[in-house]
Amino acid sequence: MANPMRHPIRVPRTEKPRAEGRFYLPSGRRLGFAEFGDPAGDAVLWFHGTPGGRRQFPLCGRRAAEKLGLRVVVVGRPGSGLSDPHPYTSIADWAHDVSHVADALGAEELAVAGLSGGGPYALACAAVPPLKTRVKAVAVLGGVVPSVGPDALATGAVDLARRFAPLLHMLRQPLAQSANLVIMPLIPLAHFACRAYAGVVPEGDRRVLHDPEMEGMFIDDLVLVAKGRFQAIVDDARLFGRDWGFRLADVSAPVRWWHGDADNIVPLAEAQAAVDRLPSAELVLRHAESHLGGFATADEVLTYLRAHL
Repeated sequence: MANPMRHPIRVPRTEKPRAEGRFYLPSGRRLGFAEFGDPAGDAVLWFHGTPGGRRQFPLCGRRAAEKLGLRVVVVGRPGSGLSDPHPYTSIADWAHDVSHVADALGAEELAVAGLSGGGPYALACAAVPPLKTRVKAVAVLGGVVPSVGPDALATGAVDLARRFAPLLHMLRQPLAQSANLVIMPLIPLAHFACRAYAGVVPEGDRRVLHDPEMEGMFIDDLVLVAKGRFQAIVDDARLFGRDWGFRLADVSAPVRWWHGDADNIVPLAEAQAAVDRLPSAELVLRHAESHLGGFATADEVLTYLRAHL
C-alpha cells in the first residue's frame, strides 16, 4: 500500500500584503491593517466578512489595486488578528474609529467597500458624521441587512442574531473562547476543512472555494484571525442583532451593491429591499452566484470606486 505521507497535500499559498501594522486610536486601542496596491494612491478602505481579518482581500483585487493606482487598506475589526478586542455599542461606533484611520492615512476623501458582514460597517462610514462627508462611494458585496429597527429586513441566519442578542451580549467572551477551542485544532487541517465545507455549500460558493488563489487567501487570513481568538466573530453577530445606530436613509454617498441571485445567507429580496431604502444606490445582480461570489468581483468593485475618487 502506498504511503500517503510520501505525497503530501500542497496547500495553496498566497503572497503577503505590501505592508501590515496597527493604527493607534486616541483611546490607546489598536486596529490591525494590511495594505495593498499603490502606497501613493487614493485610499480605499476594505472591510472583511464574518469571519475574516486583514488579509481577506482576493488576489484579483490586489492586482487591480496596483493597476488602478489605489491604496487599499483592509482594516481588521476589534478582536481579530492585530486588532484589540472592544465591545462596540452599535455598528455606528465603527465609523468613529475609522475616522481616525482616515486621519492617519491623510485621506481627506476615500471610498469604502464591505463584503458580507463587512457591508454594514461600510454603510456606517457613509452615514455617521463626521466621516460621512469624506466618503465618496460605497461598495457592498453580498452585505448583511438590518434585523432591528425601522429598516429591519433580515430573515434566516442573520435574524438569529436578533433572537439571541441578549445571550450574545452576556456571553460574548465565553462564546469566543468556545469558538477558539473548536476552531484552533482545525487550523493545521484547514485545507481539508475548506474542501469539506465546499461539499455542502451552493454551487456558486463551491466554485470560489475550489479556486486555489481563493483557498490560499482564506487559509492565510484564518491563521492570522486566530490570533484574536475569534472575538470579532461573536461581536459581529452581537451587533447584527442590534440596531445599527443609523438608518439606511442616512447614507449620503452613492452605493453599488453586488448580490448573487442564489445567495443562501442574505436572500436577494432582502438586498433589493435594502437598496431601495438607500438614497442613491443600484443593485448589480450576479446570476447563478451565491454568498461568496462577491470575492470574484473585487477588480470590478475597485474600478467602480476608482471612478469616484
